[in-house]
Amino acid sequence: MVKRILKKFFKGLLILILLCVALLYIFDYEYVLKGVRVVYMTGHTSAFIEDHTYFENRVIKNGNATTAWAIHQDYNKAQSTEKLNKINKELGTVAFMIVKNDSIWYENYEEGFSKDSKTNSFSMAKSVVTALLGKAIMDGYIKSLDQPLGDFFPEFSKGLAAKTTVGDLSSMSSGLDWTEHYTSPFSITARAYYDTELKDVMLGLKVVEEPGKKYKYLSGNTQLLGMVIEKATGQKLSNYLSESFWKPLGMEHEALWQLDSEESGIEKAYCCIASNARDFGRFGMMFKNNGVFAGKQLLPKEFVELATKPRFEDGQMYGYGFWLSNHLGKKIFAMRGILGQYVICIPEDDILIVRLGHKRGNFMPNKSFTEDFFVYIEEAYKMLENAS
Repeated sequence: MVKRILKKFFKGLLILILLCVALLYIFDYEYVLKGVRVVYMTGHTSAFIEDHTYFENRVIKNGNATTAWAIHQDYNKAQSTEKLNKINKELGTVAFMIVKNDSIWYENYEEGFSKDSKTNSFSMAKSVVTALLGKAIMDGYIKSLDQPLGDFFPEFSKGLAAKTTVGDLSSMSSGLDWTEHYTSPFSITARAYYDTELKDVMLGLKVVEEPGKKYKYLSGNTQLLGMVIEKATGQKLSNYLSESFWKPLGMEHEALWQLDSEESGIEKAYCCIASNARDFGRFGMMFKNNGVFAGKQLLPKEFVELATKPRFEDGQMYGYGFWLSNHLGKKIFAMRGILGQYVICIPEDDILIVRLGHKRGNFMPNKSFTEDFFVYIEEAYKMLENAS
């Protein structure tokens, strides 16, 4: 009797699963199956810092001439503060680095991670794509920040879309029909992460608000911008990044950029560069130093200054591809990823902070950042002060 009931139960369960799978395919949500396989079947509940191993990737090649980081004379002599230790443990920090005067002053790794370990950048990649935009303008592939999106994709050459510029994409002001939602498997954000036809998804979107008027954070903006750069340069984003920055910055390791599908796919421009703390830090150092690295002007100073100040005077702390803060009365700009990935630049004190890890804290009231962001800055300053 029990055996018969169990048999009926499992038969019914199998039929239900097959029905759900069929419905996902019928209604064009089959990408959800990949999300289930990558996330839940690996014991996670969301995207995670080592998930690049479950996707196709394109290599971002480094050059033969790597540039070793300068190591500060007081390297790792300072002790991490109690408050920093506490939040790093709570949020699963795997890499924490403080750079002073372009020299590594302090660094620490946890959970078996090291200076060579690759983890997902998540939305720190948006800052990288903005840098590629600046380089494409510098190289003459793109006319200016004011060049229309429709010049590259005729799907955006009518109505409101015709007013959208590449600068609007970079500064999160395109008016694109996109809902930034990270928990629903049926959201456009989830589709962009797991769908294998990302270009078709992007070219099917509409512009529904007046472009260039106000800030609204949408990952779709950066994805379209990446597609623009690829079309303008005639190069895959990974290749253009390699030649423009990865090699000139003397990166110690190759990096990986997640693709939407197999070898012929496109990069997920809005996220997902797998690299390490030291190489992410080099990228921030170039911006901290007004586009200069090892004596070479890799990006125009004017572009760096524009990217790292607010475009709109509405209190939104965002420039072109960079998050902004005035914490402790400092002019601060940062690369930021959803799980608390940070490259924090404080040019006036010649300080750079890199943090990589599993989680971030809660958003502070009326602030553009979560609580951990402020703790990393405050405690880094305390460490520097105590050491002096």
